[in-house]
Amino acid sequence: MPYSIMLDAGHGGSDPGAVYQGRKEADDTLRLTLAVGEILQNNGLDVEYTRTTDVYETPYQKAMEANNAGVDFFVSIHRNSFPTDNQVSGVESLVYDLSGIKYEMAQNINAQLETVGFVNLGVKARPNLVVLKRTKMPAVLVEAGFINSEVDNHIFDTNFDAIAQAIADGILETLNMGESGLPYYRVQVALFRNWNYAQRMLEELLAQGFPAFIDDSGPFISVQVGGYDNLNDAAQMERRLRQAGYDTLIVS
Repeated sequence: MPYSIMLDAGHGGSDPGAVYQGRKEADDTLRLTLAVGEILQNNGLDVEYTRTTDVYETPYQKAMEANNAGVDFFVSIHRNSFPTDNQVSGVESLVYDLSGIKYEMAQNINAQLETVGFVNLGVKARPNLVVLKRTKMPAVLVEAGFINSEVDNHIFDTNFDAIAQAIADGILETLNMGESGLPYYRVQVALFRNWNYAQRMLEELLAQGFPAFIDDSGPFISVQVGGYDNLNDAAQMERRLRQAGYDTLIVS
């Protein structure tokens, strides 16, 4: 069964978002969201949208749409703005907190956008944003450059297709659905219901130098290490973890 994702074009209708010299954030986000969605659909994802035309819905309505649709992931696409024009440029992504597969996805999207020419401003936690707080699935908000930056607007306009591909690639990379179609292996160390226990295990593994992370996309909180394109590499890591006293399972 394919992954499902809801894409949200930020703002719309009576809410144009940030505006710079007549350029509206809502227009840029809709165009980009539809382009990203087409790429994801072509790669086997089940894609839904909060909007496909210039209409307005509250952030809460958008979050509820995603929850009611029961999608696996939610990605909201925006353009950033700064109080002073042409002062700041770059891309950043926002998540509820800096953990789990949502954090991994945000990092991957930023890294891909950096290859297009944007400055990578990193991933930041924004627990008070409604579309990140009220969604029941892993959610990421992408700020695709500053709309009041001539530098970013030039990148956006001259590399539009590459930007859409970069965002899609960041998502697909996280879901292990790249064009190669090869399996992607991780070593699962533990499953928890309690977030504090999972965080404690994560910190313990990181302190020992293991590339650990938390995957909170399923019914349980999974602490994992990896991943690896090659099963042999995953098996070597599993042996190291077992020697360190952990019960492990290779997952793909």
